[in-house]
Amino acid sequence: MVICSNFWDSNFIYYGCILIIAAFVVMFADLRYYKGFGSVAQHDGAFKHHLLQQGPKIVVIGGGSGLSTLIRGLKEYTSNIVAIVTVADDGGGSGKLREEMGILPPGDIRNCILAMANTEPEMGKLLNYRFKDGSLKGQSFGNLFLAAMTDITGSFEKGVEKMSEVLSVAGKVLPVTLTDVSLVAELSDGSVVEGESEIPVVSHERHATIRNIYLNPKKPPAYEKTLEAIKEADVIVIGPGSLYTSILPNFCVSGISKAVNESDAVKIYIANIMTQPGETECYDLYDHYDAIRKLGGVEKIDYIVANTGNVPDYINEQYNEDDAKPVKQKKRILTGPKIVFEDFIKLKNGYIRHDENKLAYIVMKLALNNLPKNDHTKVFKYYYSKSMLMRKKHEEVHNE
Repeated sequence: MVICSNFWDSNFIYYGCILIIAAFVVMFADLRYYKGFGSVAQHDGAFKHHLLQQGPKIVVIGGGSGLSTLIRGLKEYTSNIVAIVTVADDGGGSGKLREEMGILPPGDIRNCILAMANTEPEMGKLLNYRFKDGSLKGQSFGNLFLAAMTDITGSFEKGVEKMSEVLSVAGKVLPVTLTDVSLVAELSDGSVVEGESEIPVVSHERHATIRNIYLNPKKPPAYEKTLEAIKEADVIVIGPGSLYTSILPNFCVSGISKAVNESDAVKIYIANIMTQPGETECYDLYDHYDAIRKLGGVEKIDYIVANTGNVPDYINEQYNEDDAKPVKQKKRILTGPKIVFEDFIKLKNGYIRHDENKLAYIVMKLALNNLPKNDHTKVFKYYYSKSMLMRKKHEEVHNE
């Protein structure tokens, strides 16, 4: 019996070792196979699509052009992007459609959908086309497209979903609330201004600062899908975008601040490159962060991503005419977030924008470096994203 027992014990150990070695061989071969993503993913659309679906779940919160800029960079690493977008816009073509058709403003939603879309360049040009004459002058074709989808499907949120399907969007775009709201600001001179497009104009004219903002009606309920997305997120990115008219209105919606505070996700705030007249004149980096904490109710931010690039003199002069200046770090942020500095400046049609590739690279680097060390599932699941970062870093070094 003892001999038999020893025989089975030794065989059990022997075959167990073989199985363990085999498992490591398969895993190593699998990793070597995935090291080819850089070239394979560029040529095999279906394979790349599959890999992007395994990427980190990233929620971006804001509005305006800054949000769509970030999305264009992030979609190279993951298709699990959810954009939560403010719906307080009341100016331009969006404002007209909102007034005439009684729908939520489509402009910022449309921009985010286009940023995520996998379409031909001509389709992008079509949806961004603005009519030049007649009763539709200044109106965007993409806004009309979304308005039509809303009418066909019977609701704005379904219209957004259907437009996303048509344009093969990799990710989701969600309005922060389905309630028809307007933005209200209390200024330092005691006046109260209602209307997202009016607030910076009146504030600038009166040389008054914004002391507080809220929505009318106050604390509307969040669209339930936004709360679900925040709960499931690996990373939550706030900004870039206009502080008081694009970012903070999202946190005036009931449940958003609470959901962000309760999330275990890595939380990143992307600061604007320039101050904005009527909103953040004379603000430094700390003032932006302080407003997110106090007015946005965000208790913890892990990282602040800020620009250190120099603005060309001729561009600086143009911005100075409107009292806009580079956002600098004057007051030190002693506790809380780590600050990541980088040159993010990109000039587009005479305007300063964030470089979407550099911005996405930094966001993904922070996200992947902060994965739970004991969560082996995510470590292997996000291997493609990690490989893409390494490839881009390699290209950057060789292009210098």
